[in-house]
Amino acid sequence: MARTSDPNKLFTAAIAGDRGSTARLLSLIERGGEPGRQVGRLAYPNSGQAYTVGLTGAPGAGKSTLTSATIAHLRSLELEVAVLAIDPSSPFTGGAILGDRVRMQDHATDPGVFIRSMATRGHLGGLSLATPEAVRLLDAIGRHWILVETVGVGQVEVEIAGKADTTVVVVNPGWGDSIQANKAGLMEIADVFVINKADRKGVEETRRDLEQMLELSDLPHDSWRPPIMPTIGTTGEGVTALWDAVLAHREYAESSGQLAKRRAFRSRQELREIVANRLGERARQICTGEQWDQLTEAVVGHQIDPWTAADEMLGGIVA
Repeated sequence: MARTSDPNKLFTAAIAGDRGSTARLLSLIERGGEPGRQVGRLAYPNSGQAYTVGLTGAPGAGKSTLTSATIAHLRSLELEVAVLAIDPSSPFTGGAILGDRVRMQDHATDPGVFIRSMATRGHLGGLSLATPEAVRLLDAIGRHWILVETVGVGQVEVEIAGKADTTVVVVNPGWGDSIQANKAGLMEIADVFVINKADRKGVEETRRDLEQMLELSDLPHDSWRPPIMPTIGTTGEGVTALWDAVLAHREYAESSGQLAKRRAFRSRQELREIVANRLGERARQICTGEQWDQLTEAVVGHQIDPWTAADEMLGGIVA
């Protein structure tokens, strides 16, 4: 379609299958502001059908290669899939983003696959808000299997992956010190563990390490126990079994009511984040102008305390 920035026109075209319009809508979401919010309003009524699978793990664990192999498996089942490759830094600097696209290049021309790299860019809410909005858009245009891959295991990446319906944590044999500090966070969000690059030495030792951590995690006896799946992403070995584990977790989550609870919790958290960010945006608008300058000078000159100055700035906005 002709180039436009109108969310309504772009959304109509995206539903009809125009990939360029989908990409532009995702760019609006990344930038945030009112156009991004409008995309969210359009997508919400048509969403709720997709199932999201998060993949996280230490850099170098082979997540992108494993994601590519997973895409191939889903396509062999004639399922359409969308992939969000999340990088909390720049969308253009460093090797991670371009690396994702290179590794998944085999699927780039497949109309049944949509791949998008995302970064915070100018989004006031950051990735924590942009990611669920992007997932909702892809859901609304008919992509009912969505893979969310994060580039690392920092707090941001773990939080994003943990917002998926099923979270896959990828480690390597002898995972060692690279993610020791993040073990607690990974254990908390993992629904399936993957020991990727399982053709290397140390697979059984890593399995025992994970099993021991699971034993110490005080999981309720009737709860889901994350399976540990060996894979070789470069050859696709173990990917079918991995996907079967994802489907088994989905069945458990649906039948036990955990999926509904998890999604309800995410909705409440997202609403809370939206409110907090909108208030933050309003605060940035308030903290400008002549009154702001005068009160700032008064605080600097110890003529007024900052709490009283803030009360004057806020006026009747908040009690």
